[in-house]
Amino acid sequence: EAIAMHISDAQRDMRSAFMGGFVAQLIIGVIWAAAAAVSAWISEAAGMATLFFGSALLFPLTQGVLRLMGRPATLRPGNSLGGLAMQIAFTVPIGFLLVGAATLYERNWFFPAAMIVVGAHYMPFIFLYGMWQFGALATVLVAGGVVLALFGPDVFSLGGWFSAAVFILLAFILRGATLREERGEAQGEAGAGSAE
Repeated sequence: EAIAMHISDAQRDMRSAFMGGFVAQLIIGVIWAAAAAVSAWISEAAGMATLFFGSALLFPLTQGVLRLMGRPATLRPGNSLGGLAMQIAFTVPIGFLLVGAATLYERNWFFPAAMIVVGAHYMPFIFLYGMWQFGALATVLVAGGVVLALFGPDVFSLGGWFSAAVFILLAFILRGATLREERGEAQGEAGAGSAE
């Protein structure tokens, strides 16, 4: 039976296995950009379907890309944060029931409402990964969704484009933070090895 990890070790394991969320944020950014493009150039309904069903593919796509990059893409035995991650993920499709209701009331609220639901779901990621950057992401998405819903122009896809840019920017911020941490750990281990 696996021994439970200390929280800080479990968070470090999350960052290592999933590269600080880099791959997932990059993929979700592409999915939101695709949904915005489909909304603008094909139809709004097709764009909404692209976001919903594309988001459902996030986990398997992330796993595949991480494995291609040589990352473990799985947590070590004893890390109970995997269960928390799954619970957090299921808040989004449930929240999309409210996104649908908001869109029935005002069609241009689709992307802003989705931004609020998805942004709120990132709040627990601060604890999950031990990274404050997810708090910044949650704030930008939720505040952006509110502002676009209340004051935005009559452009259905605008929230999709905005969110895609935010996700992709954050992906590279997370990648940089994770690589810096890993370089620091490697140097620490090398220093400890030479001291022995």
